[in-house]
Amino acid sequence: MSRIGKKPVELPSGVNASLSGQTIEVKGPKGTRSFTATDDVTIAIEENAVKVTPRGTSKRARQQWGMTRSMVENLVTGVTTGFKKELEIQGVGYRAAMQGNVLKLSLGYSHEVNFEVPAGVTVTSPKQTEIVVEGIDQQIVGQVAANIREWRAPEPYKGKGIRYKGEYIFRKEGKKK
Repeated sequence: MSRIGKKPVELPSGVNASLSGQTIEVKGPKGTRSFTATDDVTIAIEENAVKVTPRGTSKRARQQWGMTRSMVENLVTGVTTGFKKELEIQGVGYRAAMQGNVLKLSLGYSHEVNFEVPAGVTVTSPKQTEIVVEGIDQQIVGQVAANIREWRAPEPYKGKGIRYKGEYIFRKEGKKK
């Protein structure tokens, strides 16, 4: 039995959920999100909570049960508080700045990197060495943060590059003389 799937997803005040077939749509203060579940699970809205139950006892139904419940919870979290990824830049001369819808990154290349921010995501740079990615879709927020980090991933010798806030980089010792 799925421990995650058994728990109902509570709908906080100001959040409405509607069900049409296997598609659940959640509306909240930050926007609207929807998710279409597979036919292996049944979704029901009961008294300010969303319940997910499996149809049958097959392995796939049990897998989809917990996953569907997690997806519904992510919809609710996204439209109420949203998701946030923080990145920090380390390195001499490395900096970031927002200009309109473009994130300008100076990362030690011969040119500036211009990162076009996709729709549905807000990118801010409170300091020159910090980048904050926010949005209501956890997958898109994580993907945008990963794409920014990809331009200069932290290297193990000096630790220079773009890293997630709080990320530990295993440091290596340099050459011996």
